[in-house]
Amino acid sequence: MKLTATFGLLALLAMPAFAAELPDLGGKEIVVVTENAYPPLQFMQDGVAMGWEYDALAEIAKRLNLKVGYENISWDAMIPAVSEGQFDMGMTGITIRDDRKEKVDFSDAYMRSEMVMLVRGDENRFTDAASFAANPDLLMAAQPGTTPFYVGVYEVLDGNEANPRIKMFETFGAGVQALRNGDVDLSLTDSTGGAGYVAASDGKLKIVGDTLGAEDFGFIFPKGSALVAPINAAIAAMRADGTMDALNTKWFVDFKVGG
Repeated sequence: MKLTATFGLLALLAMPAFAAELPDLGGKEIVVVTENAYPPLQFMQDGVAMGWEYDALAEIAKRLNLKVGYENISWDAMIPAVSEGQFDMGMTGITIRDDRKEKVDFSDAYMRSEMVMLVRGDENRFTDAASFAANPDLLMAAQPGTTPFYVGVYEVLDGNEANPRIKMFETFGAGVQALRNGDVDLSLTDSTGGAGYVAASDGKLKIVGDTLGAEDFGFIFPKGSALVAPINAAIAAMRADGTMDALNTKWFVDFKVGG
């Protein structure tokens, strides 16, 4: 994904024209659930929750006159909890997929990313998906039900979802820590999260091989949520006036996770 600001800061001057066209939700209070384990989209640093998604949602809330509260939950519980209406919205770099659309509604895509292979900085036993698959001693970290899990199973390995070479972890961050510790040899992630971890690793992590396809990220809502349309309108306005480009520059170019 190209992470350059097309319009830069000058484009932010166009914001009032777009804001006038957006609905006013009258200070409606919503609760958003997230994982805080996916830098630079959302994560904890020095006890503070921060990231691209927090900034984007703060801007959306300002434009739509929303009040936002946050709760934390594990990835595997997030979609069921939102589907059941426990929360108004969820965010954690969630790939838009047809099977998930059966359970929740998605916003329009706010970001596109590509799947990459995250490895230790000194890894030299494999350089791409084929050479990883060819070595039966190599292990992969994954979270059940995620896009990286399915890509690992069907595009890297043999299509067997019970393949013992895949080691399951509750969070993506736990899988990356296992990678750093030498307990696994590969963690598949989208280029967004991978770039954040590499930047914060001081050379201990790197990305190898070609990308393994693209994915679009969206916010999730209970089915039939009235929030989808206004948030889609805000996303479109922020893309049009350069705000999305400015956020990309802040979090993917200028900001250093852990810095």
